[in-house]
Amino acid sequence: MLALSASPRTAFNTKSVALLLNEKRDVSLTKRLNYYVKRGLLLNPRKGIYAKKNPNPEELAGLVFIPSYLSLEYVLQQAGVIFQYDSTITSVSYLSREIEMCEMNFRYSQMKKEILYNLDGIECHENYSIATPERALLDMMYLHSECYFDNLNVLDKKKIMQLLPVYQSARLGERIMEMFK
Repeated sequence: MLALSASPRTAFNTKSVALLLNEKRDVSLTKRLNYYVKRGLLLNPRKGIYAKKNPNPEELAGLVFIPSYLSLEYVLQQAGVIFQYDSTITSVSYLSREIEMCEMNFRYSQMKKEILYNLDGIECHENYSIATPERALLDMMYLHSECYFDNLNVLDKKKIMQLLPVYQSARLGERIMEMFK
């Protein structure tokens, strides 16, 4: 437990705990983690996921479905592209789901694997991955035909054009050209 407490991470899956403790992922490790949950030292918001009290939502989001990365409204709100506040943490993954963990809402939107696995415009942090605002805008437009953006001035149009081939969509290209006229 000392190694988990000393770690800067706030959320773990059993694989990351095993690596941190240099142990095998087996029944005894799971029993020990569940013991810490019963004692109130760890949270168990979802099967196979453990967290310290007040976990970082970005770390939690990255553990539920692998691969996934933070994107869409969550990133666009932080960048100032959309102003309407929504507390839901949005990610792109290989499937679509809405879940609640640790009193937070998480929404995952399904993306084609060719796009999901392409790391252009994705910043990989130690404990999670997050789209750049330009990638998040393209993800949003690719997944939702009707969407509105409050402030496009904070985006780098050159980066958007460089990322556009990732989506292999002529329709998306037309919408981007029209939007930046």
